[in-house]
Amino acid sequence: MAGVPEPHTGWTFITNHARVLAAIADNPNVRIRDIAARCRLTERAVQRIISDLERDGYLSHRRDGRTNTYSIEPDKVLRHPAEAGLAVASLLSLLVQDETERVRQPAARQHR
Repeated sequence: MAGVPEPHTGWTFITNHARVLAAIADNPNVRIRDIAARCRLTERAVQRIISDLERDGYLSHRRDGRTNTYSIEPDKVLRHPAEAGLAVASLLSLLVQDETERVRQPAARQHR
């Protein structure tokens, strides 16, 4: 099926919800199609994740013509008891910084 990213097998350190939130933090006007490509998910999976995040108050959006503008609640705490008291902003500060650096210098990291 065209446009569907390769599936990933095995476990990962970062959840798909965190990846989607980081993509939105990086660009609040990002399209679902672009989030899906960046996170290697289907557009349908991204829509479900955005719905989850909005339902639980981590994210909201405003419709501006054909564009969505997303707003993240940076002070909202993470859900798992092991991260009690840790705010979304703390997580995003690591993920967004890392993604920005990774995109900026892909060749340099591959040669390490």
